[in-house]
Amino acid sequence: MASRIPSRLTRALLAPALALGATVGLASAPASAAVWNSCDQWGNTSLNGYTLYNNIWGSGAGSQCVWANSGTNWGVWADHSNTGGIKSYPNSKKVINRTITSLSSLTSNYNVTVPSSGAYNTSYDIWDTDHDYEIMLWVNHNGAVGPLGTSQGSVTLGGHTWNVYKGSNGANEVFSFLRTSDSSSGSVNILPILKWIKDTKKWMGNETIGDVQFGYEITSSSGGLNFTTHNLTVSSS
Repeated sequence: MASRIPSRLTRALLAPALALGATVGLASAPASAAVWNSCDQWGNTSLNGYTLYNNIWGSGAGSQCVWANSGTNWGVWADHSNTGGIKSYPNSKKVINRTITSLSSLTSNYNVTVPSSGAYNTSYDIWDTDHDYEIMLWVNHNGAVGPLGTSQGSVTLGGHTWNVYKGSNGANEVFSFLRTSDSSSGSVNILPILKWIKDTKKWMGNETIGDVQFGYEITSSSGGLNFTTHNLTVSSS
């Protein structure tokens, strides 16, 4: 199973201060990057209410570049060696800052193209504001990757059936939901999943959901692979 290292969160939160740091590798972003692109390790920008992060955080990482036409249309080229351990989580983030009970809806639509080789997952990463809890929703995965923790069975929520895992990385609790069949596009009703964790399983209380991230947790992409987010929207009320 893929290990989960607490430093990813810490480093991602430091990204704005480090955005002008060293460039990782010499690769260039694709020509479709009409608005923004970056090959910096912590490169980030805000577009249309979303924050984009290159977010290369794991040991043994190679080259990676992120490009964006908008906050909802972006992609990544990555060349990470065929070794174990997560190398990066390039993502787009939407800030929520609402308690679970104050939300009447929290939904998302996604449409992606991912490679047939490499080791990665395409996932939502949802955090509370105190970073005590991390909820991951895997909509697809490939290669030698797996969730943290132990199996908690399966459940149908938010329009999908998931295999559920519960664990800890030493810094926070991690609840992982793996879609039972891979999907490259669809919609997820996130709020019922949060309520199931809170009310049915009682694994957490009425947490304030800080942000919803969506991206690609990449373990290996040797030779250079492309990950494209054709469309991503996160909506709350």
